[in-house]
Amino acid sequence: MSIPNFITLCRLILTPVIIWLVLERQVGWAFWLFVVAGVSDALDGLIAKQFDRATRLGAYLDPIADKALLVSIYVTLGMTGGLPGWLVMLVVSRDLLIVGGVLLSFTLGYRLAMQPLMISKANTVAQITLAGLVLAQLGLSLAFLEPIVFYLLYLTAVTTAISGCAYIVDWVGAMSAAESDLDRQGDNGE
Repeated sequence: MSIPNFITLCRLILTPVIIWLVLERQVGWAFWLFVVAGVSDALDGLIAKQFDRATRLGAYLDPIADKALLVSIYVTLGMTGGLPGWLVMLVVSRDLLIVGGVLLSFTLGYRLAMQPLMISKANTVAQITLAGLVLAQLGLSLAFLEPIVFYLLYLTAVTTAISGCAYIVDWVGAMSAAESDLDRQGDNGE
């Protein structure tokens, strides 16, 4: 197993530990492990790119580890009152729509090459920053973060909604193009 994949796997294993710490009201420790997970995400990507260690497994494993951590922390913070339920539902619904679209495309036999959108990257930064600040606010008793968290909460909601809509538009366009290609192949007797 390559070093980046090992780091990614460790991040995936950290996820239930972080969630357990939040549920056990050890949010300070959860915050620090969340920081470790974030650093490991940057580190595995850096090693994979700089040392030409990118693998096909890593291309799948990295986003799975990222989504597992983010969705888990959002659901847990929603359950414990750290984040409002409406935001948790928005974040989780967006991710379910994306995963559902990919699975549906795959089930129908379409290989869609959907790339991350710029708004999606901005949304990921907003989601990670919000989760980290909420964990810091709760776990390290940093009350001064409250106004920052308040505004970031709404920025995260807006970028999540826009990103979700953009992915739907991209997915519908890609599916339409795939259907058209299939129709043309059928018309040509291929």
